[in-house]
Amino acid sequence: MAIAWSEKASFVEVLSRPPSLSPPVILTQDELKKIAAYKAVEFVESGMVLGLGTGSTAKHAVDRIGELLRLGKLKNIVGIPTSKKTQEQAVSLGIPLSDLDHHSTIDLAIDGADEVDPQLNLVKGRGGSLLREKMVEGTCKKFICIVDESKLVKHLGGSGLAMPVEVVPFCWKFTANKLQNLFEDSGCVAKLRNDSKGKPFVTDNGNYIVDLYLKKDIGDLQVASDAILRIAGVVEHGMFLDMATTVIVAGELGITIKNK
Repeated sequence: MAIAWSEKASFVEVLSRPPSLSPPVILTQDELKKIAAYKAVEFVESGMVLGLGTGSTAKHAVDRIGELLRLGKLKNIVGIPTSKKTQEQAVSLGIPLSDLDHHSTIDLAIDGADEVDPQLNLVKGRGGSLLREKMVEGTCKKFICIVDESKLVKHLGGSGLAMPVEVVPFCWKFTANKLQNLFEDSGCVAKLRNDSKGKPFVTDNGNYIVDLYLKKDIGDLQVASDAILRIAGVVEHGMFLDMATTVIVAGELGITIKNK
C-alpha cells in the first residue's frame, strides 16, 4: 500500500484498486477527499440524527447525504451542523436540522481532520469551527473521521502546520504568550489567525483563534490538553483525543479503514 503511517497502525479493512494494464489515474486531493466522504456516508441509515462536519472534506459528505435524501434512499434524517457554513449548506440541500438542545445524543457524526496520529487522535479547527465540532462530535455514538493520506502524522503537530486554540478576544496577546510559554520546550510559536483582510479571524462564537506551530512532539497529549484548558482566556483547543471511532483514509491505491 502507498499509505504509510507507522508500524503501530493496524487497519481492519483495505479496499484497493484492482490491477490494471492501463496507466494509473492520478487523483487530486479533492477527489481523494470525496472518495473518503462517500465511503463514510455508507454508514448512514434512515432515521439517524447526524452530526454534520465542517470543511472541504466534510462538505462532500453533506452533499452526498442531501443527494440520497433527494433520491429517497435516506429518510427521516436530522442533521446537527457544526458551523454556520455547514448549516447554510444543509439548508440549501433540504436536510432537516436541529441542535444539541433538542438532541443531546447523536447517532453518527462525519467530519474531516487536519491531522490523524496512529492512535486516531486528531487535530481539527484549521477551518475555525473546532468548538462546535467538539461539542457535537463529543456526544455522538460513532464519529467517523474522513481524510486523504496527506493528513496522517506520527504525532499531533507533526505536520508543522497550525494546532488551533480558540480564545476570548479580551487580552488575546496575554493568552497567546501563555500558550507559547507552555510549549516552549517544543519550539512553539503562537500566532493570532487573521482573515483575508488582515483582521483577526472571528469564529462563529465571536472568539479569536491562536495557532500553535510546534517543532517537536509535545509528549503526553492528555497532560497537554489539561494544561491548555487551565489557562484563563482559552475556550477550547483543536486536539480531539480518543474521540474518533473510525478513520477512513483515501489514498492513491484505495481506501483504508481503521476502527477503534
